[in-house]
Amino acid sequence: MEVRIRLQKAGKTANKHYNYRIVAINRTASRQADNLEILGYYDPSKKPASISINREKLNQWVNKGAVMSDTVRSLIKKVKS
Repeated sequence: MEVRIRLQKAGKTANKHYNYRIVAINRTASRQADNLEILGYYDPSKKPASISINREKLNQWVNKGAVMSDTVRSLIKKVKS
């Protein structure tokens, strides 16, 4: 089973902006499928965007061979800087 770390829609605010979860999920699963683990949250509707990531869980999944999507990789770079 290949695991990817990617965004999953979590809900939308009153002004129709979506919030997202950063999740570990099976590569072939749909965007809304059951995830293996929630690793963090991303809310682009706030100014500045709110990003929360559990680094320990993220590193555990990466060490197990999980591959991050390009979007998640760029979000992590924003959190580091």
